[in-house]
Amino acid sequence: MRDKYDVLIVGAGLSGLYAAYNLDSRINALVLSKRELRLCNSNLAQGGVAAVMDLDNDSFDLHIKDTMIAGGHKNRPEAVEVLVKEGPDDVRKMIELGAEFDSHNGQIHMTLEGGHCRNRIVHHKDTTGEELMRTAIAACQKLDNVDIVENASLAFLDEANNGYYASILKDGKLETVAASYVIMATGGIGRVYKYTTNSSIATGDGISIAYGLGAKIENLSAIQFHPTGFAGDNCRERFLISEAVRGEGAYLINCHGDRFMHRYDERLELAPRDVVSRGIILESRRTGSDRFFLDITHRTPEFIKDRFPMIYTRCLSEGVDITTQPIPIFPTHHYLMGGINVDLNSRTRINRLYAVGECSHTGVHGRNRLASNSLLEALVFGRRAAEDINRSFNDTSVCGTALVHKTDGAPMPLGTRTKLREIMQKSHFVLPNPEAARKYRHEVEDIANRLNRNVFSITNDYLEARSLATIAAIVLKEVSQ
Repeated sequence: MRDKYDVLIVGAGLSGLYAAYNLDSRINALVLSKRELRLCNSNLAQGGVAAVMDLDNDSFDLHIKDTMIAGGHKNRPEAVEVLVKEGPDDVRKMIELGAEFDSHNGQIHMTLEGGHCRNRIVHHKDTTGEELMRTAIAACQKLDNVDIVENASLAFLDEANNGYYASILKDGKLETVAASYVIMATGGIGRVYKYTTNSSIATGDGISIAYGLGAKIENLSAIQFHPTGFAGDNCRERFLISEAVRGEGAYLINCHGDRFMHRYDERLELAPRDVVSRGIILESRRTGSDRFFLDITHRTPEFIKDRFPMIYTRCLSEGVDITTQPIPIFPTHHYLMGGINVDLNSRTRINRLYAVGECSHTGVHGRNRLASNSLLEALVFGRRAAEDINRSFNDTSVCGTALVHKTDGAPMPLGTRTKLREIMQKSHFVLPNPEAARKYRHEVEDIANRLNRNVFSITNDYLEARSLATIAAIVLKEVSQ
């Protein structure tokens, strides 16, 4: 790392990398990857990218309508319009950069997912996020103006004249980097829950740090619980059974082997995610059982293995052959619709601070994200952040005195993260529990205040616990009101 960059991008998922790629070549940027590249939620995305690529059989208006319906009409219409109308060009740009999507008879294959009225999901088997990350990493690594540093965590971000001083934890030491602009691209908050589809680094760091700077945090309790997380026994990180499996005809069945979604929504298995998750919880209460399954065994083994090779292999490693056996599933934490509030150019209300991807709140998702709109949002608003910086950029140097943050201190209390996960699972899982939120809110706020006093040794574990406590406190405050 150099001492000074024009742009610091915190997070190396798809939104951060695509922002870096779209910066002018005269602007130099540092991209921080908290762990190794590819360890991020973008890389785990399975289903695909929702984009209107066929105007003969689809339309922008229909995609906008589906997005608004899924979001309970709590979306920002102007942001949804930007997402839907600009998104296809970004998908085409990724294809130009080398991304490979599945095709049929020479045409891009588009599949159907819950909440969509048309086949508009372009995909690479069931590993679309991995393919887009491969493409974005390769594109950025060719750029002379972009440095990517792995295993580096943002510990502190201090405002200065014309920019920021960032204290970055790497190899157990804090290094100070000046940056004229900062883009938060730190992903979601999944690790605040006991069970999540998110990667191990999804601890809400960017949201927590932006909150400390005074950025507006909006709708942080708008959390999506995916209805079909693999119901394993031993792992907190539950791998996702993609929306596309239901899109290809899979049935949800209860402990008796019966389909049940007709009791809760006329769209059955293809209802939006929040509706299906709610249906499973209500059916669980009706039957007195939490045993649920996703059954695609009526499709041919050849189709299943070709369309869902990763899911087939992963389930097989757990002892389930999805060509002959139903898949055990249950709702699990998946995605955050709220976050750092931004405008249509990904700007926060803090000067020179941007947010993109899952940590941002663009308003496109409303109260519930439509399937496969997340990768699209990462591309569209990652690019828009870069374009806004390109327009406003000047090479005025960051000036002022950087604060010195010490790394030594007391060891963090054991069990802090476990306690936070238990509280969140009780207070805000699928069906919010305001009574529990009110009961635990002040306990979580006390934990957050204690961790934010910076009296503990600066380690990755401490930094993540500090973020998670701040996130949990904000969520419980929203839920309890």
